Amino acid sequence: RALLRSPDLVRADEPTGSLDEASGHQVMDILHGMVRADGGTLLYVTHSSELAQTADQIWTLHDGVLQQGSPS
Repeated sequence: RALLRSPDLVRADEPTGSLDEASGHQVMDILHGMVRADGGTLLYVTHSSELAQTADQIWTLHDGVLQQGSPS
């Protein structure tokens, strides 16, 4: 329902957290596709480094500090 109105910003907290790998890829493909088609932005939080690599930008939170880029 959240995507029906083509929002400028879609926020997703662990969108694939409880899914198997194949289903997770399908969900992310759908989210990326819908947001890009509408010219919007997808902001998602994940613990998956593989999923993070699909993002245009990566921000990490380490010891309460938000930093741009992957953790070293």
